[in-house]
Amino acid sequence: MLQHRTAGERIFDALLYALLTVAAISTVYPFLYLLVLSLNETTDALKGGLYLLPRKFTLENYLYVFQNDKLVRATINSVLRTVIQTVLSVFCCGMLAYVLSRRDFIFRKLFSFILVITIYVSGGLIPTYLLIKSLGLMNTFAVYIVPGIVSAFYIFVMRTFFEQLPEGLVESAYIDGANDFRIYTLIILRISLPVVATVALYVAVNEWNSWFDNYLYNSRNEKLAVLQYELQKMIQTVETNSSDSGDNNGPRIISPMTIKATLTILVTLPILFVYPFLQKYFVKGLTLGAMKD
Repeated sequence: MLQHRTAGERIFDALLYALLTVAAISTVYPFLYLLVLSLNETTDALKGGLYLLPRKFTLENYLYVFQNDKLVRATINSVLRTVIQTVLSVFCCGMLAYVLSRRDFIFRKLFSFILVITIYVSGGLIPTYLLIKSLGLMNTFAVYIVPGIVSAFYIFVMRTFFEQLPEGLVESAYIDGANDFRIYTLIILRISLPVVATVALYVAVNEWNSWFDNYLYNSRNEKLAVLQYELQKMIQTVETNSSDSGDNNGPRIISPMTIKATLTILVTLPILFVYPFLQKYFVKGLTLGAMKD
């Protein structure tokens, strides 16, 4: 039997739907505007007035970007960096989080306090640079991986999730003869997919968008350049030279505005393709009903 809804409830629902609609439009439209800008002719885009559809459709902005033969190698480096760092960071942060979530670990509070300090206090840019140089990580691919494997923030996020798991899962595994490493890899990680997916997405987005470490540590080795660094150099080149004589019909005007829009679309698409596969783990708890204490 349907429950009768009052006029106030209907008004509240209407306002709520209107608010959500405005929020959705304000979130999607900037990306749509960049897409329209990237697909519009440069000289026409400079006039403004673009909203939902390109006025003069063209692919010349994308063709200009893909003329850079360094992008293929840089894309491979970015993909390798993102995948390797995501896997190692999730595994190592989760392993430390599992240790700190164990109530029988006597140094639990001490190590948690030390990790909290690292969130608020860092070594600074120059000491970090000197440390990377002394470790022999300059001009190596390892500089993209080693310094960021462990993050205190991700450890606390995963630790909070692990503390909510039924204690009986670990105790029953101990009874069966499993050690802590087997418990972590075979039980904890498998039933903690929501937090694993969340941290993995955070790490992947951060690594995919990173370029400053390339500028600091690997700027002399072009073979180790990442995609974001190459694109950033391309923007600087376009801003310096506003035209490009790429064909025989005369100079082809390239605007930094349209190139920035094109590059934004290109670097955002991979994340948009990955996000839907991980989104379901943000709202679904796989441990619900697994066992009762």
